[in-house]
Amino acid sequence: MVQLYNLHPFGSQQVVPCKLEPERFCGGGRDALFVAAGCKVEAFTVAGQELCQPRCAFSTLGRVLRLAYSEAGDYLVAIEEKNKATFLRAYVNWRNKRTENSRVCIRMIGHNVEGPFSGAFRDQMYIVEMPLSEAPLCISCCPVKGDLLVGCTNKLVLFSLKYQIIDEEFSLLDFERSLVIHIDNITPVEISFCVGYVAVMSDLEVLILKLESGPKNGEKVHHHPHKTNDQMRRTEEGISNEISQLESDFVICQKPLELLGEKSEQSGLSVTLESTGLADDKRKYSHFQHLLYRRFAPDISSYVLSDDIKLHSLQLLPIYQTGPLTSDGKNLSQQRELLSLFCFFSLPHVGYLYMVVKSVELMSVYQYPEKSQQAVLTPQFLHVITSNNLQCFTVRCSAAAAREEDPYMDTTLKIDYSNTYKTAKTQSCIHLLSEAHLLVRAALMDASQLEPGEKAELLEAFKESCGHLGDCYSRLDSQHSHLTLPYYKMSGLSMAEVLGRMDWTVEDGLQKYEKGLIFYINHSLYENLDEELSEELAAKVVQMFYVAEPKQVPHILCSPSMKNINPLTAMSYLRKLDTSGFSSILLTLTKAAVALKMGDLDMHRNEMKSHSELKLVCGFILEPRLLIQQKKGQIVPTELALYLKETQPGLLVASVLGLQKNNKIGIEEADSFFKVLCAKDEDTIPQLLVDFWEAQIVACLPDVLLQELFFKLTSQYIWRLSKRQPPDTTPLRTSEDLINACSHYGLIYPWVHVLISSDSLADKNYTEDLSKLQSLICGPSFDIASIIPFLEPLSEDTIAGLSVHVLCRTRLKEYEQCIDILLERCPEAVIPYANHELKEENRTLWWKKLLPELCQRIKCGGEKYQLYLSSLKETLSIVAVELELKDFMNVLPEDGTAAFFLPYLLYCSRKKSLT
Repeated sequence: MVQLYNLHPFGSQQVVPCKLEPERFCGGGRDALFVAAGCKVEAFTVAGQELCQPRCAFSTLGRVLRLAYSEAGDYLVAIEEKNKATFLRAYVNWRNKRTENSRVCIRMIGHNVEGPFSGAFRDQMYIVEMPLSEAPLCISCCPVKGDLLVGCTNKLVLFSLKYQIIDEEFSLLDFERSLVIHIDNITPVEISFCVGYVAVMSDLEVLILKLESGPKNGEKVHHHPHKTNDQMRRTEEGISNEISQLESDFVICQKPLELLGEKSEQSGLSVTLESTGLADDKRKYSHFQHLLYRRFAPDISSYVLSDDIKLHSLQLLPIYQTGPLTSDGKNLSQQRELLSLFCFFSLPHVGYLYMVVKSVELMSVYQYPEKSQQAVLTPQFLHVITSNNLQCFTVRCSAAAAREEDPYMDTTLKIDYSNTYKTAKTQSCIHLLSEAHLLVRAALMDASQLEPGEKAELLEAFKESCGHLGDCYSRLDSQHSHLTLPYYKMSGLSMAEVLGRMDWTVEDGLQKYEKGLIFYINHSLYENLDEELSEELAAKVVQMFYVAEPKQVPHILCSPSMKNINPLTAMSYLRKLDTSGFSSILLTLTKAAVALKMGDLDMHRNEMKSHSELKLVCGFILEPRLLIQQKKGQIVPTELALYLKETQPGLLVASVLGLQKNNKIGIEEADSFFKVLCAKDEDTIPQLLVDFWEAQIVACLPDVLLQELFFKLTSQYIWRLSKRQPPDTTPLRTSEDLINACSHYGLIYPWVHVLISSDSLADKNYTEDLSKLQSLICGPSFDIASIIPFLEPLSEDTIAGLSVHVLCRTRLKEYEQCIDILLERCPEAVIPYANHELKEENRTLWWKKLLPELCQRIKCGGEKYQLYLSSLKETLSIVAVELELKDFMNVLPEDGTAAFFLPYLLYCSRKKSLT
């Protein structure tokens, strides 16, 4: 069963800061990365989650064509090209390369180092050059023993890793050319070597051999080259002569072919071993076995071999077992035993996975949705780089290896293993449980092939497998203990059920809680699980954290799941923390909340008074659940929040604002919180929520949120004014406070005060809402056009409504209309309005609009005659200063009384001489 994951299982990625564009790269064990570019190799340190840091750099003889690292021997080997010649060099002791220009020793393979020169190799990098009669094409290092296999045209050369002992404290790494494997008519593109297993790949062929040592079938071993199937080879030569006669007339394409085990000897490839080691050395490999031969057919529509059919990514993957286990889960031996070996290779659109130990069989075929560039096999996953993506496939290498070790195991139900190892505390246990889990999950991925009863049984087995894995990781104190959480989640077990699976017995008077269990409980308590633990389990949880992670005790006590804990029990642990030196603002707030549950108001007040309001806000930011919790998806204020609403509403608003600014609560969640807190429905806005909106504006939020807040506030101000609805509680800030606190609330224009003061019947209960609305309109940030459609409920019949309408029209530069309204409704505000608004390019409205209107209204007389006359005199004073005499005379009414206008004419005529 193969499943393509949409998400690869990597938790992070790192960017390596290379100086040049990388051409080749390879890993350097668990802590290093090598990158080759041009004639230089850079080594980087890879350590955990930290960024890759440059470690050292060294120059190569030429451009690097191939690069490989061997963990055994800790050396780097490269095929380099210079002046159209290729070289094979191994870089040893590279970790002592301090600087790029530090000294480097170079020596030939097999040359003994004289005593006086041995010190030079001890503390600096040295290079081992390995000459070859033919150009090297590809390389592979044995992951177990460090031997080096080099691929050349029609042959493979094996260099055995060995050490020259210089003295008791120092030995020099060296190589010995020990074996040549002649393979006729093959040009290796990639090779792979692992403890005697050899895989060779050309563009269309894959051959796997197993090198063996010692006599074959009890026969005496001769040191001359060993040839296989001589008779078949001679037959093949005869056939090849006949084929060559046809090549002039036809293009010969061989058929696809797969040969497993002994049948692979019929491949037609001639394989010969040639020992090149020292005569007195015991030869390591003397004969071989054929394991696999696979040939693919090219596209016959083209004479040229297409990239769409070429093989790539040859790899041998070993699976090891490290000694038998004792009863306490420890290994008797640290020596690794090869449990199974897998071979992978790939075409651009399909990959093949074979098992090649004990038996040779095709395990899986991987179809890629896109053309692949490169693939890497691991025991659990196959990672494939395609033209557009990094894709990840599940593999069953570990499961197959476990099955080979125990042939009686039923691989369709490896739950038996889950039950067998459910109390173990070893990585081997987790390995087997993981494989069981993988097999069950793989069966469930194609549920269409299952009967309803089988599917239900597999689902139950899947959950049981997840539970056992969660138990294992919960008991391990390792870097993977965090996996406790996802496995318990997938098991469907409740938190109470998980706690019920724990062993609470105390050994030697000390109770130890492993990191995995603490991680699971901690994260579960942070989630809104809608699960309330019993008083007994809640007490066990708080005791567990007091022992393992005491700093987390205040946090876990704030979880809704811990609601049933006895307040006296909670307070006793908090006091222990206080006396143990863990005092903090969060501890103070938690004690205050618990004291409130106990009904001890004096203790609550003392705790709240022990810190400033700013520190209390910081404490609520550290733990929002002191104020806000969720149950079944609904916002629920805590008992502490309800109490603060009555006693310290300002602190409550400031705290929720702090939560929002620190992304601990969303905008809609905060609004819902205040509505629920004040027991209001969705359509009713409590004053405390208005206070919160005002506090948000004072906090200078981004512009996108500001306009939304302006809309909320103006809508509420207008609704209250239109309904004559006073606030349900005293506002925390007056309009003057808001004007002084931020620039978004502007100074109210002077003429507005004149207009409002003309209404002697104004209700003082609404003046604050009116002033705040007017201040917002007068501010620089308010979008006036957005509020116009919502002004309809606010009637112009009242002075309050009139002031808002005139303010909005003024901000929209509708000055003439505003003058008409004021002359009709409040003439005493006309001149203050004109002095404030009719400036610069609008100054002409003094004589083009205001002066004619006043003259016309004076002619009509009426009860406002004196107000109009007073306004006319002030208007004439302004116009006389602004205009020349001729222009001034032109704007005066033709039927006016000369004596009335004469003083202004005289002032205008003398104005020029005075200046």
